[in-house]
Amino acid sequence: MNTDWLGLADKIAVVTGAAGGIGRATAQGFAEAGAQVALLDRDKDGLAAIERALKDAGARCTAIPCDTGNEGDIADAAHQVMRRLGPADILVNNAGILRAGPLASISLEDWNALLTINLTGYLLCAQAFRDQMVGRNGALVHIASIAASNPQPRSGAYSPSKAGVAMLSRQLALEWGPDKIRSNVVSPGMIRTPLSESFYQAEGVAERRAAMVPARRVGTPQDIADAVIYLASARASYVTGAELLVDGGLDQVIMELTPRPGY
Repeated sequence: MNTDWLGLADKIAVVTGAAGGIGRATAQGFAEAGAQVALLDRDKDGLAAIERALKDAGARCTAIPCDTGNEGDIADAAHQVMRRLGPADILVNNAGILRAGPLASISLEDWNALLTINLTGYLLCAQAFRDQMVGRNGALVHIASIAASNPQPRSGAYSPSKAGVAMLSRQLALEWGPDKIRSNVVSPGMIRTPLSESFYQAEGVAERRAAMVPARRVGTPQDIADAVIYLASARASYVTGAELLVDGGLDQVIMELTPRPGY
């Protein structure tokens, strides 16, 4: 019996934004599948906590403080991964931020800060780890959002940044495919994470949100981690340039919300 159906045993997976939410669940998933995991995050305390938890569970991992908005930090992280674990097989671009604000008044500083982390940082990480993956069936998985194709109001550059991620992934798939590097996107929708937790503190929000989703529940980081791990695995070896929407059916509800007398 094949006990490594995913083909991830001893692979080296790099996860950015690994200290919490989707990144933490993804790192745990890779570890459970037998991969070695490089944990990148600028939250040093959170990074130390996930490293400790994984090692206590018997995982092989290493924590590397890294601000993915800083090109020097990224270059150093790539060097550290190679030195400590070996060449990366998988990169999960997950680190992200949200700066709220209507487009009429958002500051250039906030706009640029969000694009730097959510989009430019993804490119810089892909570039930094590219040489380690060339010719070795490397896999890039980028976390975008349902907001990439559905504008999220009063969220500044969030939707434009995530739309950029979706196209960046497709272009990487096209340009780097001949080098045996795949690139795919997972777009979460209605997932309860530390980034969105403040919304759920308002009374009734969790219930109202769950009622909107055809699956009738709010998603969890594990739902996204499962999709990421599939796309990074040998089972998806012929999948590249794709976007996997993981939203419990939320993207399908527009006509249900449209008044249609008699239906």
